[in-house]
Amino acid sequence: MTNHLTIPEPHAAQLDILAEARRFNVVECGRRWGKTKMGQGIVMECALDGGDAGWFVPSYKYFKMVWRALTQSLGPAITDKDKQEGFIELSTGGTIEVWSLHNNEDAGRSRAYDVAVIDEAAYCGTLREAWQSAIRPTLTDRRGKAWFLSTPHGYEYFHELFERGQGEDADWASWRMGTVTNPYISADEIEAARQELPEVVFEQEYLGIPAPDGGNPFGIEDIKACTGELSDGEPLVYGVDLAKSIDYTVVIGLDAGGSVCSFDRWHKRSWDETTKRVGEIVGGRPALVDSTGVGDPIVESLERDRPAIEGFKFTNTSKQQIMEGLSVAIQQRRITFPDGDIPRELRTFRYELTPGGRVRYAAPEGLHDDCVCALALAVHHARLWEGGVGVAMEKAATVPDITDMDHHAQAARELREAREAYAASFFRGGDE
Repeated sequence: MTNHLTIPEPHAAQLDILAEARRFNVVECGRRWGKTKMGQGIVMECALDGGDAGWFVPSYKYFKMVWRALTQSLGPAITDKDKQEGFIELSTGGTIEVWSLHNNEDAGRSRAYDVAVIDEAAYCGTLREAWQSAIRPTLTDRRGKAWFLSTPHGYEYFHELFERGQGEDADWASWRMGTVTNPYISADEIEAARQELPEVVFEQEYLGIPAPDGGNPFGIEDIKACTGELSDGEPLVYGVDLAKSIDYTVVIGLDAGGSVCSFDRWHKRSWDETTKRVGEIVGGRPALVDSTGVGDPIVESLERDRPAIEGFKFTNTSKQQIMEGLSVAIQQRRITFPDGDIPRELRTFRYELTPGGRVRYAAPEGLHDDCVCALALAVHHARLWEGGVGVAMEKAATVPDITDMDHHAQAARELREAREAYAASFFRGGDE
């Protein structure tokens, strides 16, 4: 605990907002704009004036961060605190209560606050219910104020509140603030992010403009447009995602038209059974197989009998590459897949921006992305998003089936050269 008070000092853009604030305020901003520090200053000043404030966050992860910041900043003014209860009392008689909204829509119920701050509001999955049934009533007795602070996450309830603040309701106000309005963030750094990130990611994360599909990189309507029947064509290339822990092993084959024609998904088989099953499905056709971690020895085993199989290691960079390739393939309608597990996982798949400014692609906690990864591997292997799909896959069909070939170095080399030749003629390489 510090021995002095340290209240965050607002920068110029924040001072403008604080001067224009009404009763209910919504700030839709870019990353690193300083929204959390501004919110901390609001609740700290309330409590130091003897008032009561509530701070609401999506999950315990955010709870820990703000608890640490508040207790360190308020230092000697704290007379009582209870981390388990999220309660801080100051020598002025004012209080701050910190709540996680995760599985807790009734957070704050029965309390009376002078101000409530909902931080990372767009990422509170139950924001509508929590605000209407629990948080809003806490402001009734004292005609308290509310602040909704967040980087946007699609056109969800947080953005509805932003639009309300743009309307005629005298109690509501809203602002959109790009990261560039924070004077402590280098403009060169923001420009570097613009050059590196997909446009839709940059606009949402740095300009505060919500993406039409939130954090989904594929596009909900585009996924729907690519959903059809399982093709009865012959598989010409495969993508294989191997199970990790509670996940599924998924094998997806694409035909000459870029349609999914083979789809297998299983759970809880031994590695020996998985290796055998993948080999039986793929045969001698080209396949790109997840070789990350425990997948490495499986790929090595498969490669001994089938030179057409290659391993692919997932890293943040490589996963971003193949997911962006899959996104282009879907948005340009270059692939189709059957209804069921594949489009279901595609719809729930998300990107997030890491603290280091990198894009991370993954399924939300508790959900799976095995089908997405297998499909991305298949598309990456065929490079379907660059040029004529039919011609490309016809050339792919000329690759010999080597199931019955003598598996020696010469056969593997010839097969590799044939595959590289058809790919190089019209596809963009994944490592370019």
